[in-house]
Amino acid sequence: MRVVNSATCARAVPTQDVSSEQIVQKGSSWRGWASVGAIALGAFVIVMTETLPVGLLPQIADGLGVTLGPAGLIVLVPGFAAAVTAPLFYLGSSSLNRRGLILLLGLTVLVSNAIVALAPNFALVLIARMLFGATLGAYWTVVSPVGPRLVGKASGTRAISIIAAGISGGTVVGLPAGQFLGNLVGWRYTFAIAAAATLLIVIAQKIVLPSIPPPAQRTHLADLGRVISRPATRFGMAAGALAFIGQFTAWTYLTPFLTDHTQLSSGAISVLYVLYGVAGIVGSVIAGSLFNRGVVPSFAGAAIVVAVLVIALALTGTVPWSATVLLVLWGGFWGIVNPGTLVWILHSSPAAAQEAASAVNVTNLQIALALGSGLGAILVSSTTLPTLFGVSGVVILASGVLAAISTRFVRTDPPT
Repeated sequence: MRVVNSATCARAVPTQDVSSEQIVQKGSSWRGWASVGAIALGAFVIVMTETLPVGLLPQIADGLGVTLGPAGLIVLVPGFAAAVTAPLFYLGSSSLNRRGLILLLGLTVLVSNAIVALAPNFALVLIARMLFGATLGAYWTVVSPVGPRLVGKASGTRAISIIAAGISGGTVVGLPAGQFLGNLVGWRYTFAIAAAATLLIVIAQKIVLPSIPPPAQRTHLADLGRVISRPATRFGMAAGALAFIGQFTAWTYLTPFLTDHTQLSSGAISVLYVLYGVAGIVGSVIAGSLFNRGVVPSFAGAAIVVAVLVIALALTGTVPWSATVLLVLWGGFWGIVNPGTLVWILHSSPAAAQEAASAVNVTNLQIALALGSGLGAILVSSTTLPTLFGVSGVVILASGVLAAISTRFVRTDPPT
């Protein structure tokens, strides 16, 4: 059975759907790529904001007079907020210019960071993080389909991969910056610095982003159903969910693994996080070319490699050099898996429902992320860290195998 993707539909039925038009004309292609870069910077600052609290939880808990348990909510709450708001935002924003939305969402991230920096109590910090989570879901819903519109269908997959590289860059900065700046200036000033960085990026976006008209079609709840009804999309959602559950089962507890099992210092761990993130950026950039040859096989192969690396880390993680090599390779191949989840869903969805597909993907992966963190919490209290990493690897392996099997039943082609 062959699932017809958006590119095939476009060839079969002539259309002037604004959702698939190139906004920046070929003569100004430099501006299109500059706009993609500005959006990638937005992705960077959002992921940085999402990951900052991980390295600051003890300081935040002490500063606000709460225990680590409740303090952990500021890490988990944004994911749930994003999962709920992504489809709601999709349904309620059909008539709004995407440029204005991107700028507004950036300013909302700025406000969230500023509130956290100034909040006198934990309740206000939690509200600010809920606001950030709502922004997170809305941002991913809007920006993922925008990339191809800025540079044209032929370069659309590469544009999405560059935006994904911004995600990896945020990971590079977020975790070590939280630890470094927290120790240097405290957690409040760390969030103030994040707010200032957000402002600079919003200014850059205001300068380079062209007007991006909303999709021609009105959005309807049925659009979400049309996306989910496609077999290729359901396979992609299942494989993506398994990959994220496995990834965040282990990732959530990577620091204690490296500290207690590998016996690394906090400084060495910070360096490893940077190397992991840099490798992720490289993987995301390479992913654009791989996906043009076949997104599902590329996803499947990368997921299987990640699974092998995580299981190997569980078995040989006591050796520092081995853990270092495995972790860097993990970052590189996860840089392929991560954008692969989105490209798979977009390629298997109708041309007129790309934002609906993005909203479905956000909700699916944010729920999976929370489930992965929850599974890790259960395992860390009932078994050893190496066992936890072994289980994580098996779940990711199931994702890769499912993706490989899906190629026998469905097909998704890169846009042309």
